[in-house]
Amino acid sequence: MSIPVETRLPPLILSKRQRSPTMHSHDYGRDYVPIQQSNAHGYLTVLRKLRDGGANGFLSTWPAHVTSQTVHPRHRSFNTKDIKNHGCSDEFSGQVGKPRFLMQLEDYLKRELQTLDLQQPKVQERRLQTYREVFDCFIEDFKTYKPLLTAIKNEYEATLAYMRDQIRELEPLRTQLVLVSEQCERRILALREEERAEMKAMKENKKRLHRIIEDMREKQSALEAQVCRLQKDLAAQYLAYRDEYDARKLLIANISSMSYATEEEADDDMQAVAESEDPVKLKLALKVCREDLTKAQVELNRLRAEYGDVVPRRDWESLDRCHQENVQKLETLQTDFDQMKTEYNTLLEVHKQVLLERDSFQAELEVFQGSSTPRPDWECCADILGGSERWKEHFECQSSQQRLMVLLENLAEKASKEFFQGRGTGSDVPVFLHYEGQLKNVRLKKADVVRIIKEVMKEKDAADEELGMCSDLPEFLHKYLERQHGDHAGDWAYSLMETIHRHLKDELISLFNDILSGEVDESLYHGQIHLVTHLLKMLVQSDTAESGILSVSEFREALRKAFPLKNENDLGELVNTAQAELDNAEGSLVYQKLFIEDSDGKNRGFLSLLKKQATAERHHYINQLKTQLEGKREVDVAELRTGFKAIDPSIDSKALDNHVCFAFMAKIENLNQAQPIDTEIALQRLLAADVNRVGPPPSHLN
Repeated sequence: MSIPVETRLPPLILSKRQRSPTMHSHDYGRDYVPIQQSNAHGYLTVLRKLRDGGANGFLSTWPAHVTSQTVHPRHRSFNTKDIKNHGCSDEFSGQVGKPRFLMQLEDYLKRELQTLDLQQPKVQERRLQTYREVFDCFIEDFKTYKPLLTAIKNEYEATLAYMRDQIRELEPLRTQLVLVSEQCERRILALREEERAEMKAMKENKKRLHRIIEDMREKQSALEAQVCRLQKDLAAQYLAYRDEYDARKLLIANISSMSYATEEEADDDMQAVAESEDPVKLKLALKVCREDLTKAQVELNRLRAEYGDVVPRRDWESLDRCHQENVQKLETLQTDFDQMKTEYNTLLEVHKQVLLERDSFQAELEVFQGSSTPRPDWECCADILGGSERWKEHFECQSSQQRLMVLLENLAEKASKEFFQGRGTGSDVPVFLHYEGQLKNVRLKKADVVRIIKEVMKEKDAADEELGMCSDLPEFLHKYLERQHGDHAGDWAYSLMETIHRHLKDELISLFNDILSGEVDESLYHGQIHLVTHLLKMLVQSDTAESGILSVSEFREALRKAFPLKNENDLGELVNTAQAELDNAEGSLVYQKLFIEDSDGKNRGFLSLLKKQATAERHHYINQLKTQLEGKREVDVAELRTGFKAIDPSIDSKALDNHVCFAFMAKIENLNQAQPIDTEIALQRLLAADVNRVGPPPSHLN
């Protein structure tokens, strides 16, 4: 029975899984082309090449079980129509070769694979794409098996896409693994370096201990030799002692025998006289005498051993009496010495105070000598000020310097322009001066400027505390003037700056101008305010009687509590300035008068000196840091922290973070990402901020 010439089955309807969105090309990789698309580029390309190469448009249904290229059939007859349609006949047809379509597919596959460059990246994906195109062509021409082959191909493509996704997900882990392995290797190398250093140190210590052991062995050998020598000397002395002892015993025995012989002779002589005495009684008496002699000898030896080094009582009493007299004299001399030392220290303090007073008087004398001139007739200036009444109002109870400043201020006001020309809205113009056209001169006085500065800084401080962040001073000044003066804010802004430039010699106005221009940080102003309020608080606490008056010693002690880091010279200078300002050299001090400002809001001598000392201490602190960082062109966060801790060991972490933030112009949370900066730039930024010492300096910096 022959195989049909051509079998065409109706196309199968794709299942939901085959039509699902998961069959898109992005699910199977970049090179996947779904075979459901009839105009697939790969299939058309392969089919076009095959047909251009001589294919007749029909596929061979050469059976898959035929493994050889030729089949020897039982019958020689065959149908030419079957060869035309299928490339082979039925199983009883004649000799059949490998189908031309299959050979063309294999030739195409071989050519495409040979054109691939194995050195290029992703060559395996290109090989897979070639096989995919051949398989797609194979599926399209076998209509009957197309759904099953399509499902099989889709499953393989889905599995490949899943594997690619897994690979893409594991790529970061692979990178992370490489980084972790590198970090571990660096740590291992670091640990090995540390262990190598420790091993080296331990070997050196071992050598040192070996040397010590050798020295001790040598000493032990020397001591053993010395002990042997001393033992020999002791044995020789002992032999000499025994010989001497034996000789003495022999001598004593000889002496005893001689005495016994004499006694016997005497007894013989006396026997004739006293033959009536009992010999037993004499023997007993002799025995008792010998025992008494032995006891007396033992007692004598004991007394010599116990009282050989005892001083006689009369000598001891004499020495004790001399000792008591010397102790009394020493106590008297010690009391006199302590008293003289106290008086000497007091004289030294008085001498220092006298020197300070002399220096201050000498400075005042030099100032007076340089500035003293015949007192001018100030009444002639009444016309300039607008009459005698206004002259009395401005000049009454004022010093010559203050009168001169008032006169100069009035002259400057008269010489000032009536109108200002607006500077426009350029980027180089501060925001509070962004005005155009003519602006009227309000003619502000110095007192008005001081009042505006204090109000602006007070309101800005409250607003910053409420917002939790520091706002821009020029922007805040612009909002303040618009809120206070509305449409005339520009007039006030230009008048304010004109008056500020005219009084730059004033400390407060000059500091405010530097803050506006960005030359110094706003913390300097708040630091001066905190300095004055802290001192006033300590003085009020020291005033237990709440009378507003403190003695000189109490005032000095309050200054020492308020500023524990100041030396005695600075404290003495502050006390002398306060006494001179209050015209009270010996009595009590009305300390509240020291904090009263003049009509222009200017601080008096005591507070000015306090601020100057604080500025000098801050500059000295930064100079110590500069010395610590000497030799470094650039400094990072860790090195700057180390420098601060070296010159200020008592500094806390909060103050240290604030100092470092000022230097790097960064927030605390961004300090770890801060890049190293030039050392000079860092020091200049610290000088422009309120950076002060927290604790006492180390001993090597005193």
